[in-house]
Amino acid sequence: MSGAPPAASDVAVHAHVLVVDDDERLRRLLVRYLTDHGFRVTAAADAAEARACLRSLRPDLMILDVTMPGETGLDLVDDLRRGGDAELPVLLLTARGAPEDRIAGFEAGADDYLGKPFDPYELVLRARALLRRVGAVLAPTVLDAGPVRLGEAEFDPTRGELRNAAGPIRLTGGEVALLSALARKPNEILSREEIAEALGMEEPGERAIDVQVTRLRRKIERDSREPRFLHTVRGRGYVLKPGI
Repeated sequence: MSGAPPAASDVAVHAHVLVVDDDERLRRLLVRYLTDHGFRVTAAADAAEARACLRSLRPDLMILDVTMPGETGLDLVDDLRRGGDAELPVLLLTARGAPEDRIAGFEAGADDYLGKPFDPYELVLRARALLRRVGAVLAPTVLDAGPVRLGEAEFDPTRGELRNAAGPIRLTGGEVALLSALARKPNEILSREEIAEALGMEEPGERAIDVQVTRLRRKIERDSREPRFLHTVRGRGYVLKPGI
């Protein structure tokens, strides 16, 4: 047996993301969600802690909140760029969504910009797009899974796209997140807690989950009152059963 290391193409590399946000609840949510989608994650509560992390590790991507006490996210990314670090991709998160705010972020040196509140699934897609742009090798996840067949329709997790013979079927961000979570574990029951996490909810939010399920059924079922694919398991949650 050869002692040579495996070729790079044979190694599943989990990209390392540094999450910087002073909101502890959101920080925990991002760590959990990104980890579930195949990333290694380090978290920092502010710019000073982020700088300490950067002295000891080299992440593949930084997800950075703009509005933090003390040094802001804009200040941090601007300082990194002025200091010669032009390679680290930076995705800014902010509650300020005006065009001038986005422009300020890009002028400071950010690579992408996502306004709060955001869909966690969109964050994952944007993170992966930035990493592909710089040539990072990503470990396979549900986003790399093949299409899921739902009768006459087909869902592509990679693109978050549902299509039938007539063309794309419009899905909201919440519907994409829900269908992706279900498609990741076909024929397995997902609890309300798991679905709440996929939808970026802090609490299960029973009514909100039921509304999302009802809306999604209208788009994937011929008769949403007699579902073939998205089933309720009383007292336990929901299950997706793909098929023709």
